[in-house]
Amino acid sequence: MLLKTSTRSQGGVVIVDCYGRIVMGEETAFLRGQVKDLLNESRQIVLNLAEVNYIDSSGLGTLVGLYTSARGVGGEIKLASLTSRVKDVLQITKLGSIFEFYDTAEEAASTFNRQAGRTVAAEWAG
Repeated sequence: MLLKTSTRSQGGVVIVDCYGRIVMGEETAFLRGQVKDLLNESRQIVLNLAEVNYIDSSGLGTLVGLYTSARGVGGEIKLASLTSRVKDVLQITKLGSIFEFYDTAEEAASTFNRQAGRTVAAEWAG
């Protein structure tokens, strides 16, 4: 398998650090299974792709599937630390307009807290 991950938490947000390639086969199945399991713990997930050096069409499909799964349970997945190669692929395929992506995983995680604060403030004001 050419993909490894580790997880960490920041303020209730789960950050998945990915290392290697997100390609068809064991890699996409592994990532899909791991993130779907994590959605049971947290609805706020950041995929840190700083160490992902390649993603194929199956990998892109997996990211879209995870995004859809997260949204289906009221969650959200954000991307962080995209390499230029991965960012180019997302932009070429127009998937860059679907995902929110940030320079660092920590920055992406902090945006969940800000959004939650705005939602609570809006509900309280209404």
